[in-house]
Amino acid sequence: MSLHPSLQSYADAWTHSIEAISELVQPLVEGEWNRRTPCPGWSVRDVVSHVIGLDCEMLGDPRPIHTLPRDLYHVTNEHQRYMEMQVDVRRHHTAPEMTSELEYTIIRRNRQLRNENRQPDTKVRGPLGTEVTLEQAMRNRAFDVWVHEQDLRAALGRPGNLDSPGALVVRDQLLAALPKIVAKDASAPANSAVVFDVHGPVEFLRTVRVDADGRGSIDGAPSLGPAATLALDWETFVRLACGRVHADAVSDRIKAEGDQELTAAILRSLTITP
Repeated sequence: MSLHPSLQSYADAWTHSIEAISELVQPLVEGEWNRRTPCPGWSVRDVVSHVIGLDCEMLGDPRPIHTLPRDLYHVTNEHQRYMEMQVDVRRHHTAPEMTSELEYTIIRRNRQLRNENRQPDTKVRGPLGTEVTLEQAMRNRAFDVWVHEQDLRAALGRPGNLDSPGALVVRDQLLAALPKIVAKDASAPANSAVVFDVHGPVEFLRTVRVDADGRGSIDGAPSLGPAATLALDWETFVRLACGRVHADAVSDRIKAEGDQELTAAILRSLTITP
């Protein structure tokens, strides 16, 4: 293997999730590809199209030249337009076309990963003409593919892999985003602390602390007298953080203690994208 060691966990997570997706969709009949997923506006076909499209971009393939319809209600900004292009261009593909393109893309990406000898800080193409490091790109792919595996599982009634390698990548990404969400987005008061107690297949107890200057940090030490505590299960945390559900719809699965205005503001701000 020529892959840099710091990239291996992302490659493993991507491989685990992409193979799970392939296994999920291989036996589907035509109508099942049209099932709605929790991902706003996207069917099973659309989610798989998105996964294929972004992995083709990781391979360096040119983006499709395609004009989007004007009536896509879920497309409201440039980032969504960018993501929709790879999806809409495949909207009329048949089930065999989808599974064969997915399989071919997996083969090509596995070959790319086997031969990958670039350093983690190498700049590669990112969305909307941006440049990101290879490490960021691979971490984002691992995050994205696991979240979309869960979208497909929800749509098809096939739960699983909530504690797979991809889930741990997602956990770390979501934890890294919490200080900004609490301190800046939810405007938690200076010198306060907010505790997140997540249980289930992936579990953690973390405290976000806001210093006197309003900056947030996160650690694993418990807090005495936090301003707020949020206790919820891992699956609900992921669904909230990835914008798959509103807090109101899962309020029975969230135990919020302390400052009610603060907990409401945190839950409103919790949506995170990779």
